[in-house]
Amino acid sequence: MRIDSVGRTDLPDQQREALRSAVRWEWFTIGYTTVTIVLIALVVGGSQAMKTAWIEDMLSLIPQISFLLALLFIRRRPTRAFPFGLHRVMGVGHLVAGVALLAIGGSLAIESVIGLVKAEHPAIGTVRVFGATVWLGWFMVAVMALVVVGPFFYGHAKAKLAPVLHNKVLYADADMAKADWTTTVASIVGVLGVGIGLWWLDGVAALFISVGIVWDGIKNARTAILDLIDQRARTEDDSGTHPLIGRIVQRLEELPWVDAAAVRMRDMGQVFHVEAYVVPRRRKVRVRELDDARRAVAEIDWKMQDVSIVVVTTLPEEATDEIVVA
Repeated sequence: MRIDSVGRTDLPDQQREALRSAVRWEWFTIGYTTVTIVLIALVVGGSQAMKTAWIEDMLSLIPQISFLLALLFIRRRPTRAFPFGLHRVMGVGHLVAGVALLAIGGSLAIESVIGLVKAEHPAIGTVRVFGATVWLGWFMVAVMALVVVGPFFYGHAKAKLAPVLHNKVLYADADMAKADWTTTVASIVGVLGVGIGLWWLDGVAALFISVGIVWDGIKNARTAILDLIDQRARTEDDSGTHPLIGRIVQRLEELPWVDAAAVRMRDMGQVFHVEAYVVPRRRKVRVRELDDARRAVAEIDWKMQDVSIVVVTTLPEEATDEIVVA
């Protein structure tokens, strides 16, 4: 998949290469996860922890599929029917992933609690291997120890690409992958617990994994909803107001005819929609000056998809606080 632009914005070389790399990592992750799903299916047995880890692996495919599908839409240029482009598709995919994680994680958590309350003892049987009887739990532990390696590498690789592309779906995907080792360790502890007679440890491990899935769902759904209802643009990890807001204000206030400036900026999924308000030093402002100001803001960063300059006598109150310059 080759993508050189999003909406009407041609991607700079760094973002173009980062996007190609992200696509390659997403396809690799889908292939790797599919293999792990098959391997776990072969040994899942009666362990609730293994079953939960297996379903968690299936759910982990959602962010990658959402990302790749969204790319098919956001590269299209704006039309009369969609004058702002289709950038919101990335946010919709983010929301779908969050809700799916929340719903299925909640269901698994309830199932784990019910199993513990009913004191259901998980059964992990044996298999015959080359004439010898082997406890199935050892195969479970071996498979989980094997599959823990992949997320460590592709999680960190995607985490480096997400800020370059300002992509929250990619960031969430990387964040989940980096935390995947906790699921593996929990499932191994649960299986070994059954092996030494602590049947309840399997249910506790399953509950731990389920709560992790629910937490991922809450974080992703919350971030996606806040962006879709136009909260002030924030960084890709949602840690604070995006520093570009401060840079835009600073750039506008450097213009000789501008007395004060403020910005309302919303995240469209990968690019920003900017409404910049300026209070002029004089009563008349030329059209050329407004066009130059718009161009100066657009040139600050590739993410400035739509920029509007509005001349006002008083700055809107909601656009003037928490200005941070990077």
